[in-house]
Amino acid sequence: MITYRDARAIDGAPLAAMARRSFTETFGTLYRQSDLAAFLDEAFGANGLPSQLSDPDFAIRLALADDEIIGFVKMGPVTFPGEWRPDAIELYQFYVLGAWHGAGVAQELMAWALEHARSHGAKEVILSVYVDNHRAHRFYEKYGFEDIGRIAFRVGETVDDDNLMRLVL
Repeated sequence: MITYRDARAIDGAPLAAMARRSFTETFGTLYRQSDLAAFLDEAFGANGLPSQLSDPDFAIRLALADDEIIGFVKMGPVTFPGEWRPDAIELYQFYVLGAWHGAGVAQELMAWALEHARSHGAKEVILSVYVDNHRAHRFYEKYGFEDIGRIAFRVGETVDDDNLMRLVL
């Protein structure tokens, strides 16, 4: 049975481990080991994702199976370069372990993310997605997200192109 709840500070280590696993299973073959390790340490080390669990600017929703984190979504203030509406919110990370694809986890997490955005007065949701992550593009497009540009995404010394996407609520 899959359950959902808000993340708590105590979830830091298992959430970081799940995020590392998910990113590596999805993108691990694209990068040199040193680049991947640098990114994982920056994004999911003590000063990354775990530290945001106690930051009131961020909200993180977990999906769990038998008390193991199998997915999560993180929302917060827009940090992309450029000028953004003051009522915009960013969808930072949206990860579901591969074994749980097709089980409805992503749809449940997206429903929460959009409700969270609306309940906090957001009029648009902004995200970035790797240009060659076609599965994610199709998923976001089903919800009405549209491409609005490109942005550089750094993984260690490697710089990838990401699409910026926006959903007007």
